[in-house]
Amino acid sequence: MNHLTSACIDLLKEIRVKTPLIHNITNYVTVNDCANAILAIGASPIMADDIGEVEEIVSISSALVINIGTLNQQTITSMIAAGKKANELHIPVVLDPVGAGASSLRNKTTQEILSQVKIDVIRGNLSEISFVAGLKSSTKGVDTAEEDEKNDAVDIAKLIANKYTCVVGITGEVDVISDGIRVAKISNGNKLLSKVTGTGCMTSSLVGSFCGVTKDYYTAAVVGIATMGIAGEIAFLKAGAAGTGSFHIGIIDALSNMDGILFKERAKIDETQY
Repeated sequence: MNHLTSACIDLLKEIRVKTPLIHNITNYVTVNDCANAILAIGASPIMADDIGEVEEIVSISSALVINIGTLNQQTITSMIAAGKKANELHIPVVLDPVGAGASSLRNKTTQEILSQVKIDVIRGNLSEISFVAGLKSSTKGVDTAEEDEKNDAVDIAKLIANKYTCVVGITGEVDVISDGIRVAKISNGNKLLSKVTGTGCMTSSLVGSFCGVTKDYYTAAVVGIATMGIAGEIAFLKAGAAGTGSFHIGIIDALSNMDGILFKERAKIDETQY
């Protein structure tokens, strides 16, 4: 077992002991799934997006997750206010730029958040992260566009990590996580994960959950992304044949049973340094 896998296992144990409160300003399509994923992994969710309380809520939280999946002007204001408060209190901030590149509103909002809030982890698919990197992006929804698959995920992750002094997680068939120096590749997962709404959002919330118990946001991103991949594999084995509904519930079941032994047995993580 390598050092990174061992560090991930330590965080899996610690999160169930500390039960960190994770503030999510997320989208109404997946808010319930994100809350259940956070509970299943051992943390505690709070979903608050009104400008009247976001600063108070983030002040008592261990991490903030900003997800732009279903934008409106009210939540944009709340996201920036909460992000600034989190920065002031040194609370980690995770950004999920859902659908970045698909519309001018999403593009502008992503850029506004990145310019006004110090982000600790950015998690998205290759199309979304390609847009953040300033590359031509063919985003047409919330999934990676075929035209963007030619983009080098490692180069893009390192570029953004160095530009924003953050950790970048690009999820796909092979997940890529980088802090600008280290690069981890995760080969866990199942294709059916792309057929269930919210698995990306849940992954970002899992990353935020682990950020709530450590200052090592690189390892937090690795364990958060890997646990979703492993959960997808287990859910497929136990419930995949029944259909996507059973598979969906199976993901939460697998997350709730995740522990160091299971992680050690199934995690497929390779790491290099540049």
